[in-house]
Parts: sequence; C-alpha cells; structure tokens
Amino acid sequence: MPIPTTAAIARPGANTFSWEPILLDEPGPDEVLVKLVATGLCHTDLSVLAGRLPTPLPAILGHEGAGIVEAVGPGTQNLQPGDRVVLSFNSCGRCARCRIGQPTRCDTYFPRNFGAARPDGSSPARTADGTPVGALFFGQSSLARHAVVSAHSVVRVQPRDDRELALLAPVGCGVQTGAGAVLNLLQPGPGDTLAVFGAGAVGLSAVMAARLSATATVIAADRVRSRLDLATELGATHTIDTGTEDLGKRLVDITGGRGVTYIVETTGVPALLELAATAITAYGTVAVVGAPAAGSRASFDVNALIDGRTIRGVTEGGSDRITFIPALIDLFRQGRLPYDRFVELYPVQRLDQAVDDARSGRTIKPVVVFDDEPSEANR
Repeated sequence: MPIPTTAAIARPGANTFSWEPILLDEPGPDEVLVKLVATGLCHTDLSVLAGRLPTPLPAILGHEGAGIVEAVGPGTQNLQPGDRVVLSFNSCGRCARCRIGQPTRCDTYFPRNFGAARPDGSSPARTADGTPVGALFFGQSSLARHAVVSAHSVVRVQPRDDRELALLAPVGCGVQTGAGAVLNLLQPGPGDTLAVFGAGAVGLSAVMAARLSATATVIAADRVRSRLDLATELGATHTIDTGTEDLGKRLVDITGGRGVTYIVETTGVPALLELAATAITAYGTVAVVGAPAAGSRASFDVNALIDGRTIRGVTEGGSDRITFIPALIDLFRQGRLPYDRFVELYPVQRLDQAVDDARSGRTIKPVVVFDDEPSEANR
C-alpha cells in the first residue's frame, strides 16, 4: 500500500527545493522505511540542484539523514522497527571490495549513489499524480519526512535523545569524509605536515582529525576569516587567509621550503588542486575531496610525480561506515571531535534559508530538523 509523505524535490532550473506531497512504495528487499528526524544539507546537494553533477532531475536529494526505522523490507537483516539510525552512502555489499570492508570502492558506487534510482532503474517515490521522481540518492534521499532507504546505507546508533540524533546527521557524509581522509587514508605521523584547503564542514573535520594524529603542523587555508578563527580553535596550528595572502608562498614559509606532506583539497577549485600538486613534498599526497562541476580538468607536470608524489581521489573518507561512524560518534561524545561547533539547526519551515546560508557561507553545516506535522512552507 502506498505510503503518503512529503519531500523536498529538486527540479531542473529551480533555485531551491520544493516541498511536495509524494507517495512511497513499501520497502522492498534490502530496503527499510525511515522516518527522518534531521538531514544535513551538503554542497553536493546544491551542486546537483544547480545541474553541476549528473544526477537526473527531478529527484529527492539529501544524503546526511538521521531517523527512526518504521518498517523493514523482505529479507532485510539486522534492522528492525524502532532502530535509531544514521544514513550514509550506498554500496552493493557483494562485490570484492565490499566483501573486504572497502565499500567506497564498490564496483557500482557511482550509479548507486548518484543515479537516484534502484539498480533496476526504478524509483520507490512518485508525486501525487503518479509521476515517478528520483529517489535513493546515496541510497537514502533524506530531504523528506520519510524515505525508502537501502539497508546498506543504514548505520544503527544509540543516541541519548532525538536532539542528539539530529546532531549525528552530518556524520553520515561531511564529517566522515573529512575525518576519514586523514585518519583512514593519509594517516599523518610525527614530522609530517598537513594542510587543508577550504575550512567548510569537510575541511574542519579534517583539521580536527589531524589533531588526533601525531602530526605537529596543521594548516588551514580559506578566504573567510571567521572560518580560519574557528579552525584555530579546532586545532589548526597555522592559518592562511587566501583572500589577502599568497597561498603557495605561505606554504613554503611555514614548511621552511620542504613542502607539505599531505594536503586535503576540499574546495573543488581546479586551480587550487594544481597548486596543491606543486606544494607537496616528494612522496607527499594530495587527497582530492572537493567535487567541481562534471567535466572539470586540472593539469600537472607529469615529471613532478615521478619521485613519488601522489594525487589521490577520496570518496566518503575511504571508510567502512558500519565501523567508522560509531567511532566518530564516540569521539564526538568525548569532546575530541566537536563538529557541533559548526552545525546550525534549522526547522523544516526554514529550508530555503538553510539553502541560502549554505550558499553564502554564513552557515558551515545547516541541519534541517523535521517537526511532527507537515508544513506548507516552501510549497
């Protein structure tokens, strides 16, 4: 029997999301129905809305959901109604990489996360007149009051209350991506230096993770002074204001001309990626996290890579979400990963404001909190 709910639909050419009534299928095999408590708003959602990434529209976006399982599809194991969950990225769970705990390297990672459809091309969502609308974005499409979610995207958690559950939403993508790039992949040690380009949610998560490592030098670069001040409070030992300072020169000065061991590039600006490739030391690594518009290109001197420099793409922090997300939550509760410092909660009626604040940079990580009753706002 169809499940009526409401969702924020991204339509081609629109400047923001449109709250509309929808109908959901009952969850199928390896799917669950989740009532959302909160959803983080990520720049990836805004890039898809703007047509810069190849997810077909119209679609329901949102990929940092947190909520409560209400129903479980046939054959779905280890989940039951009433479970509190954080929603993360999707994977098949069966390919060689998934079977060894590397789901970000799943054979079908991109279609399962950016296709906004089931593997067979169908969608569990349709508008009130019966027109299919894309869903299962990152296995969840959580900018909605309810979502049919891939069981592979679900991580069970034990929040103290629903407010804490709402605060856990950004762990599913932004926090996991930044922290995972450092802790899972780069793993800086004594004597290493690490720079983060961009002090947004992903970049600040990388800064906090770096302070949990053995590296003594953590550099944050951004053009917004308030973000650099926060980066210092969260563990950066040096900051570079790219609006007034020469980024390349400052990196040389800070490292005494040796170069940076690791750079986490979160901005998606190709020119900054090109600069990063020249700023790392021999055997250094640039972790490419920022996603520019589809088809963007960057150029490198190939000979400069021969002595061991690495340009490495990073998806979701290279994490096994089932084990890494609970570990991040433990660090948050211990006060060692205080990402709540850059989170602002918005009631669902203020989704448009959350979008505007994310675009302008006024809010680093907006989290939309769902109330009990549907709102006519934004329809």
